[in-house]
Amino acid sequence: MADALPALLCEIRACTQCAAVLPLGPRPVLQASSCSRVLVIGQAPGARVHASGVPWDDASGRRLREWLGLDTPTFYDADRVALVPMGFCYPGKRGGGDAPPRPECRATWHPRLLPLLTNVRLSLLVGRHAQAHVLGTRGAATLTGAVRDWRRHLDAGRLPLPHPSPRNVGWFKANPWFARDVLPELRLRVREALGD
Repeated sequence: MADALPALLCEIRACTQCAAVLPLGPRPVLQASSCSRVLVIGQAPGARVHASGVPWDDASGRRLREWLGLDTPTFYDADRVALVPMGFCYPGKRGGGDAPPRPECRATWHPRLLPLLTNVRLSLLVGRHAQAHVLGTRGAATLTGAVRDWRRHLDAGRLPLPHPSPRNVGWFKANPWFARDVLPELRLRVREALGD
């Protein structure tokens, strides 16, 4: 099974199924290993990540690493952390922010990829798209509700988080319980999952 993952990652990185609708063209961005112990399921790469080809290589990623209590080398060690967005390519803009992730990635690749990540001990669901898909009817109707209900999902090894985007600074200010209650538990769970 471990042999299947490198081949699948090559296949994903060569994917062009959405080329006709992606404003910057296809460039699937993800990181995973059969040894990964923490899985971060995000939304989709932004334009900066599309340009660099490095997952979470932006201000959101800096904040996420701070939340997790991880330095950059640990975060980018695929044997420790898998970074698997709902959509692997930059979807373009819509309204005041990025468009939602393209659904083709999740439908095509997640069913083949996620079962190969057999050592994952903690899954972090970053943003509403990841929460809606993974939690389904077990999740709350809103991002705030899902994150506020974080304790309910821990037994299944899942932790819903808001997106760490600088655009969400208003949410962080309006919900001080997140930094006070969730972030310390998040760091503890990440350390436990990584065996630190």
